[in-house]
Amino acid sequence: MQQETLIHYDTCPSCGSAELAPQFSATDHTVSHQEFLIVECENCHLRFTQDVPDAASIGHYYRSEDYISHTDTREGLVNSLYHLVRKQTLSRKHRLLQDATRLEKGRMLDIGAGTGAFASFMQQKGWEVNGLEPDGSAREIAASRYGLQLLPTEELDNLEAESLDAITLWHVLEHVHTLHPYLEQLKKLLKREGRIFIAVPNYTSYDASVYKRWWAAYDVPRHLYHFSPDALGYLLGMHGLKLLVTQPMWYDSFYISLLSEKYRNNGKGNLLRAGFTGAFSNLKAFVDKSRCSSLVYVVGK
Repeated sequence: MQQETLIHYDTCPSCGSAELAPQFSATDHTVSHQEFLIVECENCHLRFTQDVPDAASIGHYYRSEDYISHTDTREGLVNSLYHLVRKQTLSRKHRLLQDATRLEKGRMLDIGAGTGAFASFMQQKGWEVNGLEPDGSAREIAASRYGLQLLPTEELDNLEAESLDAITLWHVLEHVHTLHPYLEQLKKLLKREGRIFIAVPNYTSYDASVYKRWWAAYDVPRHLYHFSPDALGYLLGMHGLKLLVTQPMWYDSFYISLLSEKYRNNGKGNLLRAGFTGAFSNLKAFVDKSRCSSLVYVVGK
């Protein structure tokens, strides 16, 4: 294994404030079992993982059969349930894109396309789709399963300016090391009336308050940043981007609660308790959607 280069923040990676408050340490339950400190910016309220490996050395933290976006595995209860509801979630995403862009068909880019399920679904609906995915094995699965030729993420900088009606990042932004240049490039690629769809976990959700350091959506060190609605809104405003609509991702509270129960109980899940926590989290989010476990932010210029 190569020597890791770690990133230590003395100021907030979003707003640059030096008002930083350590919160707690969270464990990497997927690969390394190392602990990483979670810190919150007292100015913009972004939380971030301290001392994360840089982009050149973080790759091995993704090498796990349990990492579903790269392997499409069906092993285990949690991953089986994920596949069970995926068809419905794909349909919901498709409707959201159509409603937000006001287009039946258009040109879109799916960033962090994984094994290609969403890109393929949108292609079948008549959209012209390009997909970017950093993991080579995931790109191979996309090619063999869906006939998709996904490109490495580095190709983002080579795409045509103002050429896209929609850019989707389903649980991607929290993984991006170069946060500000990345958002500027997305803005550059978007047509005047185009829309960016950013889905990220929400650390102000009820399930996050229940599981605390064991909340699976912290997913250290792969998740570099941990967003609240206020934190993401602040970040978007810094780039002249407008938050237009926020949509809950209702299934995420159950998926995250199932994983969190395993993490809190040394690998022993509790389906009943996870189901109750996920349901109660959604009940609170039904009253106030800013409390949902994960949110989709629809963004325009």
